[in-house]
Amino acid sequence: MLKTFQVAPLGSELDDDIQHKIDFKTKPPGALGGLECIAFQVARIQRTLVPKLEKAQMLVFAADHGAVDKGISAFPQEVTPQMVANFLAGGAAVSVFCKQHNVPLKVVDVGVKVDMPDHPLLSKRKVAYASQDFSEQAALSLEQVNQALQAGADEVDACGEMDLLLFGEMGIGNTGVSSCMMSAITGTKPEETAGRGTGLDDAGVSKKAQIIATSLKRAEQELNKPVGEWAPWEVATQVGGLEILAMSGAMLRSAELGKPFVVDGFICTVALLFASKLQQAVVDYAIFAHQSDEQAHKALLQHFDATPILKLDLRLGEGSGAILSYPIIKSAVTFFNEMASFESAGVSNAS
Repeated sequence: MLKTFQVAPLGSELDDDIQHKIDFKTKPPGALGGLECIAFQVARIQRTLVPKLEKAQMLVFAADHGAVDKGISAFPQEVTPQMVANFLAGGAAVSVFCKQHNVPLKVVDVGVKVDMPDHPLLSKRKVAYASQDFSEQAALSLEQVNQALQAGADEVDACGEMDLLLFGEMGIGNTGVSSCMMSAITGTKPEETAGRGTGLDDAGVSKKAQIIATSLKRAEQELNKPVGEWAPWEVATQVGGLEILAMSGAMLRSAELGKPFVVDGFICTVALLFASKLQQAVVDYAIFAHQSDEQAHKALLQHFDATPILKLDLRLGEGSGAILSYPIIKSAVTFFNEMASFESAGVSNAS
């Protein structure tokens, strides 16, 4: 049995008051566009007319994947620990953006293939030294799946009193794993979920789709049921990735605690897709940062009826889109709290 979470659906008791506060700022109705939607959501999640975003935390979950040996990535597996070291040294994109916006960064090792040296910014919660090659066997045991979910939840708890969590990931091959998870959950064909990832050419994308198709067929035979009909624990054990599942656990725990969180790109959205199969209400706590350049991400956002904050053709991962959206989220809360109303400013409202 999978670890359980209890996520409360958002209440509507303050909805009218929140919307009234937005509508009576010194602006035409709707003039701040998406900022108004973000402000409404944060106020609704925090159940207050004076929401705050004073403390934020970026968590980047890292793991390796056995299927990389089959060629689902343009980069070799040793890049995962090399990039983790780059995060810790402050040289990665997410590192410099977090520094720019004064958001602390923590890297969480849940499945990197090697042992990383101790570092103040590294949290060691290793479940396994990479997942198994899912084209040949189940990727993970049920115990490992639960450990990954728990690792994500525990990391959120370790953050303390945060107002906002931002999530990212690092793991060579994890766009392929995410594509496979999306196909397993939604029944979407691998050729529609497999993208370029770290820079595959057309032949590489085709090969990735073939490996995903082979993996799904193997699992279908083992489970004796077609994709789209698997239970969440079957998806997770057969084709899951440790860092993706840890993000799912972190999202579920954030929502359980009543905290909003920021969803990065394709891989992070797949983590939310899995989390939503455990607790549908988790989606209400998610702020969608951007639409990435991975081909399946647009369809996945449409699945959630989500309007992302940014569209910059990013496909880096790491939480880079999440941290880039952060100042916009802060601006939404700032206008909601500090912008004058027509009454307080002595400005005539529209008739």
